[in-house]
Amino acid sequence: MNEAEATSAAVAATAPARPRVRVGFIVGPTAAGKSALALEVAEKLGAEIVNADSRQFYRGMDIGTAKPTADERRRVPHHLIDVRTPDLPLDVAEFALIARAAIAEIAARGRPVLVVGGSGLYLRVLGRGIFRGPPASVEIRERLSAIAAERGVEYLHQQLRSVDADAAYRIGHNDLYRIMRALEVFELTGEPISTHQRRHAFSDSGYDRVTVGIAIDRKELYEAIDRRFDMMIAAGLAGEVRALLEAGYSPERPPLKTIGYRQIAAHLRGEVTLEDAIALAKRDSRRLAKRQMTWFRQERDLVWLDPQRAAVQALDLFREFFGRPEASISG
Repeated sequence: MNEAEATSAAVAATAPARPRVRVGFIVGPTAAGKSALALEVAEKLGAEIVNADSRQFYRGMDIGTAKPTADERRRVPHHLIDVRTPDLPLDVAEFALIARAAIAEIAARGRPVLVVGGSGLYLRVLGRGIFRGPPASVEIRERLSAIAAERGVEYLHQQLRSVDADAAYRIGHNDLYRIMRALEVFELTGEPISTHQRRHAFSDSGYDRVTVGIAIDRKELYEAIDRRFDMMIAAGLAGEVRALLEAGYSPERPPLKTIGYRQIAAHLRGEVTLEDAIALAKRDSRRLAKRQMTWFRQERDLVWLDPQRAAVQALDLFREFFGRPEASISG
């Protein structure tokens, strides 16, 4: 080490550590009420919201993703909403880069940061870093794609279940990209991707975190899911899906395979009745919610809130965490 390097190292060793950014997380299954909770708490704290719902990234997908309205976004600044078109999927690694940049920018302005969403993998990657895994193999992906084309995505999902039941439980039956990646990692490393992810889960993201979720009863959650989808239909979800298809966005791309969009697109193609499409979407939403709850129950240090007092409880926790004692919720 030369003199200049030695001096630089000495300065770095004695420099005060940069304070860790504090980030609040509000998580939970679809239709649990986390967006409304986040909006209320963020207003009181003067916080800004970073979206971690993997389908609210896309422009034109508003009704079916329960995206915050223009009025709600005026009340509280939201980040990572409408950042892509549906033909340009945003993967989890790129999400983490963009979200971290947004968090840094918000924190630099002295505003509290709330990350909100139900996409468990995206939240975990943001909170704890990402398992990048081995580089992609063109040969393996082409072979798996050919199998999917010939035998169906469900066949690959069954193959995944035989080698990595944990990953298969978390990954949707039609999520070809993630199914192939999990099979690819297993083939390249000899270990399930879920094993790699568990091993990696002890890494440190550099954030101090408080994470809350709403402990909603399953029956109430399923009823809320059904009501919300009926409201989406009444608000014009079929027209929204039709507009996306007419704009040339492929129903085979991951964004339009989202629950609700996929079933309504099948109806618009004449494959199922509207009544059946609605029933299928509600069923698949309930299944998604069940998987999400299983995921979040495995998360360490998650504080579950009483649905009747969630706003008050969350504000108390975040007020102390962010050092904002003046914030309060009336009633």
